[in-house]
Amino acid sequence: MKFVLSITAAALLALVATSGSGSAQAPAAPAPAPGAPPAQGARPGGPPPGPQPIPGVANAADPFPTPIPATEGVINVNVREFASLPDIDGVAARMMQIHTEPGTKRLMVNDQRGIIYRLSEDGRQVSRYLDLNEFGAAVQSTGRERGFQSFALHPQFNQQGARGFGKFYTYSETSNMTPTPDFKPKNATTPPTNHSVLLEWTARTPGAARYDGDNPRELMRWEDPFQNHNGGMMSFNPLAQPNAPDYGMLYLGVADGGSGGDPLNMAQDLGIAFGKIFRIDPLGNNSPNKKYGIPADNPMRNTAGALPEIYASGVRNPQRFAWDSRNGAMFMSDIGQNIVEEISPVTPGANLGWNVWEGSYKFLGNQGGVQVEGPRTDPRMTYPIVEYGQIDPLLQGQSAAGGLAVYRGNQVPQLANLLIFADMPSGEIFYVNADRLPSGGQSAIRRILVDDGSGPKTFLQVVQRKNTAQGKMPATRADLRFNTGPDNQVFLLNKADGTIRVFAR
Repeated sequence: MKFVLSITAAALLALVATSGSGSAQAPAAPAPAPGAPPAQGARPGGPPPGPQPIPGVANAADPFPTPIPATEGVINVNVREFASLPDIDGVAARMMQIHTEPGTKRLMVNDQRGIIYRLSEDGRQVSRYLDLNEFGAAVQSTGRERGFQSFALHPQFNQQGARGFGKFYTYSETSNMTPTPDFKPKNATTPPTNHSVLLEWTARTPGAARYDGDNPRELMRWEDPFQNHNGGMMSFNPLAQPNAPDYGMLYLGVADGGSGGDPLNMAQDLGIAFGKIFRIDPLGNNSPNKKYGIPADNPMRNTAGALPEIYASGVRNPQRFAWDSRNGAMFMSDIGQNIVEEISPVTPGANLGWNVWEGSYKFLGNQGGVQVEGPRTDPRMTYPIVEYGQIDPLLQGQSAAGGLAVYRGNQVPQLANLLIFADMPSGEIFYVNADRLPSGGQSAIRRILVDDGSGPKTFLQVVQRKNTAQGKMPATRADLRFNTGPDNQVFLLNKADGTIRVFAR
């Protein structure tokens, strides 16, 4: 007998509004007393322990019938406040990424509304470095998903005389749709909602407190068919050494274009930009528009009908990339549709499955969810190393895979040799063993609770405690992301209290 998850149209609309993009506001949930971790198998204000029914689904078979353990294998890690970013118009900073400035220990962090802040290495000094809007970028940041998505500093940013000197890149949505896009959606039947744009900036003095360069140079532009799932993560490989093939190559996550279920069927079409991971040389000029380069070793460069920028395909809404410093392996966290959140390996030419597969399970379309029987049966696909269900009792029923890092340091011994990842809305942090990677499913997943000095708790509870101290209403979601920094530090970002934190011994 074949078991499937069958979702009604009404339920689909509700799920897309809440979980499909990981961006809707969750209903308020009361926070437990400070220092009290959630009860076994439950979250504050959430459902009772055990697998829960999926809203609107009758007699559904749950692909993850055993919940993530709430207490087994839990690691407690201290967190300390590192820096504070200012509110804008009374709203907390919407932090997306933090990067170490190459050649220094200074840091930069961006606000989704178009700002880059520069931070001293101890976090005590915070200053506004650049407002993209002051240079005509016209950042479209309405809602939780659109805006200044990510940025990346060229590894030669501080190398006087190098081609990448002073250069950094921003990836954002813009309301300026006058320029002709380089990439358009397939068979779009509605007007575009905005464009996504990749810009190159060149600072004359990289160490200056404020950006002192000219207007940016546009490298590429996408015409977005829907308001969600536009741009995504962008990063240089931090492990690549000078003269290595990957040095100075820029990776970009290009989401599937939005709506729900990839309705334009773009993620599996190698001739379409959406639903892909790109790899380009931003300093090159052999692209179709002559504004960037196509690396000679890109896997699709000589594939008929394929865009040569493609490094991997079949992604839905890639949020984070991470590289393992021990073996160079690359991983990605991808937001799921209605059921499955995934952490997947990324290799040259890999097909991550979407929208034929959602994680390890056959995707049956917006009216059907996923097929539980017969997972991982197509050898051409690259399946997740680990995945989890949006309806797990620990979560908010609108999961979204967010932060991602492989910790190979010894400054925080509890995290040594772990692949750690975050669920953005709930603020839950999880781990698996980086040296014994699972082969899908959530049975290997265990929790990390954080201690801000008042006892172990979820990251959302830390944020809520800070909100109370700020005289604000406690946040109902964390929007947790994290990045690694100098000396193997892992920085935790959120959109609710303006505070950057770091894991501590």
